[in-house]
Amino acid sequence: MSTPTFLDVHVLHTLPYSNINRDDLGSPKTLVYGGAERTRVSSQSWKRSVRHRVEERLGDPAVRTRRIVGEIAGRLIARGWEPDLAEQGGNQVVLSAAKNGIKLEKEKEGESRVTSVLFYLPVSAIDALAAIADEHREAVAKESAKKSPKGILPADDIVAVLRSRNATVNLFGRMLAELPSTEVDGAVQFAHAFTTHGTSVQADFFTAVDDVPRQDDHGSGHMNVGQFSTGTFYRYANIDLAGLLRNLDGDVEAARELVSEFLRAFLDTVPSGKQNATAAMTLPDLAHVVVRSDRPVSYAPAFESAVRGPEGFAPASVSRLSEYAGKIERLWWPGTVLSSVHAGIDDKPVENLGERLAGYPTLVETSVAAAYPEDGS
Repeated sequence: MSTPTFLDVHVLHTLPYSNINRDDLGSPKTLVYGGAERTRVSSQSWKRSVRHRVEERLGDPAVRTRRIVGEIAGRLIARGWEPDLAEQGGNQVVLSAAKNGIKLEKEKEGESRVTSVLFYLPVSAIDALAAIADEHREAVAKESAKKSPKGILPADDIVAVLRSRNATVNLFGRMLAELPSTEVDGAVQFAHAFTTHGTSVQADFFTAVDDVPRQDDHGSGHMNVGQFSTGTFYRYANIDLAGLLRNLDGDVEAARELVSEFLRAFLDTVPSGKQNATAAMTLPDLAHVVVRSDRPVSYAPAFESAVRGPEGFAPASVSRLSEYAGKIERLWWPGTVLSSVHAGIDDKPVENLGERLAGYPTLVETSVAAAYPEDGS
């Protein structure tokens, strides 16, 4: 019997007037695909929302930061260290771990130094790093008195902590070229979301009234222009099921839990950009999950030709996805699809997307069971 190797998740998600992911000028991000300009949401933006939701539900937070020195120093102060010495303790952790590989840089005068790279580790690891420094308080004090202090903490102990993982590190991986032993191969590939149809950015001129006006005030206290768009997005990600299992040292139950939480978060998150002004908190119109024995397959080419829907883009996008999935099924090797299910707002099953299920909870449960079968097949 074929072994489940990859899980694909395809989602059609309609957002109203919104700007959940801005470019450097404050406009919705875009791309040109098939000769038509579309609205885009970067994978980094939506992935961050998914990562935080998974961590929240599992109670297993991670932190990605260049300000690890200040975080360690804060914990050392709580242990009774003087602020200046605590700062040196934080510096020592970085200096000892990577020697000359990671630089310490000043961000602002009077603040802790920041590292030249982003660390990504469980929050609990910062407590462990502070504990290592605390064990060598006298040595840190002695070294900090020197003009050019060097790392004197046990490097192996620090690197061992930096190698620690939590759920989302195992899912999304970690890269730190300066400390290769801490790197983790990600089990998730996460695509940029894009609208299935052409879009145009819409400008919103707005004013804010000053509630304490002068007697001769007849205008607003503030004027500006915001930029927004609307559309039906195609969203896609895949999970390397075997790779995730390797990251978890073969713990199948942990793998099932992570895949379940990832799928749930993929379905129920929307990035936070401009949400206070737009409240674009919609649910996906349709979700389709496929478990494969060979390789992942994106359906993005279904929308290379922009959808044009006289009755709205969402229904036309569902039809286009169904048509393309059918073509792939006829084109590709038979027997490589081990599970194919879908759920969505419409009551009718969608052709070529496998079995229609009652709702998203059942979709997630069924897909996880296919990804990691109880009998191990």
